[in-house]
Amino acid sequence: MNVLLTSHGSTGDIYPMIAYGHALQRAGHEVKFATAPLYREVIERAGLEYIHLPPDWEKEIFIEFMRELNRAILPLLQLRWIYKGAVPFMGELIDAMEKHLGWADVLVSSYFFPHYGALAAKHNVPFATFAFCHNLVPTTDYPPEGTPPLHNFPMSLQRRWNRTLWNVANRLVDFTVNSVAGELFQSKGLGTCRGFLTNPAELCLVAVSRELMGNIQHESRFQFCGYLRWQSEEKPEMDAELETFYQGERVPIMTFGSVAFDDTHTIMSRFLKNWPKGKKIIIQSGWAGLSVELERPEILVVHQMSHDQLFRYASMVIHHGGAGTTASVLHAGVPNIIIPHIADQQWWGSQVVRLKTGLALSKRRWPEKLPSYVRRIEKNAAMNERAKEVAQTLKHEDGGAISVHILEEFVRSRADMPSRTSRHGV
Repeated sequence: MNVLLTSHGSTGDIYPMIAYGHALQRAGHEVKFATAPLYREVIERAGLEYIHLPPDWEKEIFIEFMRELNRAILPLLQLRWIYKGAVPFMGELIDAMEKHLGWADVLVSSYFFPHYGALAAKHNVPFATFAFCHNLVPTTDYPPEGTPPLHNFPMSLQRRWNRTLWNVANRLVDFTVNSVAGELFQSKGLGTCRGFLTNPAELCLVAVSRELMGNIQHESRFQFCGYLRWQSEEKPEMDAELETFYQGERVPIMTFGSVAFDDTHTIMSRFLKNWPKGKKIIIQSGWAGLSVELERPEILVVHQMSHDQLFRYASMVIHHGGAGTTASVLHAGVPNIIIPHIADQQWWGSQVVRLKTGLALSKRRWPEKLPSYVRRIEKNAAMNERAKEVAQTLKHEDGGAISVHILEEFVRSRADMPSRTSRHGV
């Protein structure tokens, strides 16, 4: 089977798809990954064939884009900004993808770009999407994130309410995307966006633990397959530095991944003012460029490295709540302190609280409140034990193998159909 993968955005959008490509290769399938050149090196190092797509941005431009995205308060405004930023090169991007669809037996895209479904339908190619968080899965069990639930009402009424809100949210999202990119989609013969939330593809893989997160009512098109994790190469020289620093006693680790925000200098100054003197912490600089300008020997700053390698030294991880980072912390078996900034991060904060593996802290005053949250976790033996239990559960899941099997069955079922029914519009 020839599988064409594509995704766009930050490392949290790319690394799970690399893991999926790797799993597909292990199962004997041919894989090509189409995305921006920023990720070419890591894709080829993983043994996947790379296909060039715009934009040809340097990392600094991606970081500035993330910084601007962080300024948008509401999820709809963030989605609008994503599409607005992509419109200048989206026509070229669609043309480039179309050139490679003749090779593919199936096209798999990350969830935020369902217009590829219409493009695949033009070429009679099956299309599937990947979601890295289940807050995008329509369900009658809860309403869309950011909308009011009907707690303490009869369950039948709650389900009708939730279904209504998902339909309303779907219309708002469709309108938002079409207001920015609808004209371009139509000029490429793809129609307009319809069903962004409720009908993104015939198959929607959800790269989240089935056992921990998958017990919700949803359409059969949404399939929980388990986490897909890809790590950068470990750096043996870093172990010596980290072991010298932590001296056998695990310490808090802070990382904001590919999140970037304004006033980094001011925020870190507030953090330094409030972080207890003499208390060790490791800070990963990340895309935000976190740094320490004062002489604080109890604070170690590290740069890009494998989460699995870094989190082996963690007593807890303070992070933004990105899907990939949250998965890494859950696998590491240590508690979370999530400081959400954008997109699905608020949701992941609520999920680690539900799982009793961590706390969620507002970004507004996190430098002042962080020390007290760290002390709460240090005193909470039950939370530390629960984090270890979750890690043991995840240890027995194989998201790669499960997701490959689901896709194989999907393509096989499509091939057995007398004729394929094309989707109309995005």
